[in-house]
Amino acid sequence: MGKRSDALAERLEQGAAALAAFARDLTDTDWQARIPKDGRKVGVVVHHVADIYPLEIQLTEALAAGKPIEGVTWEVVATVNAEHAAKNDGTTKEAALELLRINSAAAAAAIRSLSDEQLDRAATVSLYADAPLTCQFFIEDHALRHSYHHLAKIKGALQQSRTAKLRAS
Repeated sequence: MGKRSDALAERLEQGAAALAAFARDLTDTDWQARIPKDGRKVGVVVHHVADIYPLEIQLTEALAAGKPIEGVTWEVVATVNAEHAAKNDGTTKEAALELLRINSAAAAAAIRSLSDEQLDRAATVSLYADAPLTCQFFIEDHALRHSYHHLAKIKGALQQSRTAKLRAS
């Protein structure tokens, strides 16, 4: 474990903890609310963040080994997300938070195991037009950023919904 990998893992853990803390306090109505433009329910998105960590780490480990990421496109991502949403439409808060706890811990442990050499290793990534990207960039842009990104979207959606309700009353 190096200082860089530990710092990345800590930032991932902080993002997952922030998402969990916010989600824990959501009402049932908030949990079922749909995120504008995205269409998925808040609870489904929390579950999605948790559920996708293993895939993000699998791809991270490929880059760490110097292997290219092939066949992953934004169309594939959209399909995976839609299939996940359909399959997990009724996910409970308890199940999503438990999965988030387990999978974020496993992701952080996997990141902590990476050396600086592995973090610096680059290979082409199909998701980015086959640009040669470092493992560290991929971690930061996916596994690490994911919880922060969706937490911001959830907060924005719920704030928008609450503002619209206040205006209507």
